[in-house]
Amino acid sequence: MTATHFVGGFSPRRELLAALLARNWWAIGLRGALAIVFGLIALFLPGATMLSLVIVFAVYAFADGVFGVVSAVRAGQSGRRWGLLAFEGLVNMGVGVIAVLWPGITVVAFVLLVAVWAMMTGALELAAAFRLGTEDGRWWLVVGGLVSLLYGALLLVAPMLGAVVLTWWLGAYALIFGVALVVLAFKLKAKLDQHQRA
Repeated sequence: MTATHFVGGFSPRRELLAALLARNWWAIGLRGALAIVFGLIALFLPGATMLSLVIVFAVYAFADGVFGVVSAVRAGQSGRRWGLLAFEGLVNMGVGVIAVLWPGITVVAFVLLVAVWAMMTGALELAAAFRLGTEDGRWWLVVGGLVSLLYGALLLVAPMLGAVVLTWWLGAYALIFGVALVVLAFKLKAKLDQHQRA
């Protein structure tokens, strides 16, 4: 049997994809296992998870800033305007340094950004709700707006608690995603084993 006859009844293209995934079942399983580990860490060690995300962001911001300054210098050498590009690079490098030196401020700033976004979304949903008729679902939009306002207000009142909750949500997502990939990997392996025996 060839790879194009891996999954009976489907198009050759779909069968080829199934065969390719089955041959690499271990990579999908490994990806799922890593997601499960990350999810468990995020759920049980939210502080370490937040700190890790801040450090990754800091490294990115600093590296982006360095490349921005390099681009600015190169642009200056060719006679182009480069002042704003250099300024942007320096700002990014500064943000990266601040994120490393004061990771708590970085976490709080992110949570406050989410809080402001949620409150703006809630206010706009409420405003839009009163332009709808009750038969059009006005009250569902009102509920959505009120929940957004409440969520934003709670994040403003307790930003560090909000950061922990956001980390838990990330962990729950990663855990569910990882389990799904591991199950898929074993189903693909079973299909590959069945195909190899045939």
